[in-house]
Amino acid sequence: MIPQRYSYGPDPSQWAELHLPDEPERAGVAVVIHGGYWRSTYGAELGAPLARDLAAHGVAAWNLEYRRMGNGGGWPETFLDVAAGIDALAAAGHGLDLARVVVLGHSAGGQLGVWAAGRGAFPTTAVGGGPAVAVSGVVSQSGLLNLAEAQRLGLSNHAVTALLGRNVARADPMAALPLGVPLYAVQAADDDDVPASQSRSYVAAAVEAGGTAEFISVPGDHYALIDPDSRAWAVCRDLVLGLLARA
Repeated sequence: MIPQRYSYGPDPSQWAELHLPDEPERAGVAVVIHGGYWRSTYGAELGAPLARDLAAHGVAAWNLEYRRMGNGGGWPETFLDVAAGIDALAAAGHGLDLARVVVLGHSAGGQLGVWAAGRGAFPTTAVGGGPAVAVSGVVSQSGLLNLAEAQRLGLSNHAVTALLGRNVARADPMAALPLGVPLYAVQAADDDDVPASQSRSYVAAAVEAGGTAEFISVPGDHYALIDPDSRAWAVCRDLVLGLLARA
């Protein structure tokens, strides 16, 4: 089925595509948030193959685009977009089951997914409060889940500082524990873009805080996670389907 595009704001990057299964088998929606260290070099084309595959497995998938650094994004614009983009599901129609919404986020998209799942708990965030569409689980794919550490390491040419400046605590997943919904932190074993400590430190802190989180290692590099033909992606897809089934 051809995906349907929805705008949630006037900017050219404020849109999402809804991929619907031909024969729905499972309830709920998977929100796909692409990565790229929050930069405009990368876009929702990275998430489109994953959304198509999820739809092929009977799940409605919402492939979300948002403003990034270089095309109007940053703090708080990128975060306002992710919040509004998920909330836009409420007006998408098609009888979507919005009681079950799982976020799948790759790299920077993993951070954005965790932020979206617990955005009301973040300290003095510009877009806190009750969302129109709540997130019931997250699958992070080599996500940037410890922003203070990522900033200290200067990952990807100091991307965290470029995005947030002094506002790291307003968006760092480590600053809002426990999350309140289950999270799987999937890490590619040969990932040279995001160190495994980003996922391991978050999971350890989440469990200590009483949250539900699990670290899972999969074969391949950073991009194997978003290759629909890879074993790494198959693991991620199964985790999404499992979260939707139990939400």
